[in-house]
Amino acid sequence: MTPEEKARCVIDDKLCQSGWVIQDLKRLNLTASLGVAVREFPTSTGEVDYALFVDGKPVGVVETKQSQAGQSIIDVEVQSGRYANSTFKWVNESIST
Repeated sequence: MTPEEKARCVIDDKLCQSGWVIQDLKRLNLTASLGVAVREFPTSTGEVDYALFVDGKPVGVVETKQSQAGQSIIDVEVQSGRYANSTFKWVNESIST
């Protein structure tokens, strides 16, 4: 298992423990639960690691970083700002905002 796959397992587990249903974009069903976290969801500025939906409406994103990588907080701030100003790309006609 790659480091990314291991990290995804940990994050998925934490999201599930918090009540989120985890889905892949290819099997998207926003009515599966009140809270749905969708992996690798496309936005107008790139894919987010997880897009969060409550009652079928987008409410936030989760972007992960490697804990041992020591990534610059400025890089994370820039990326977070970019996502805050982006829009989700609706790839499924059944999704509405």
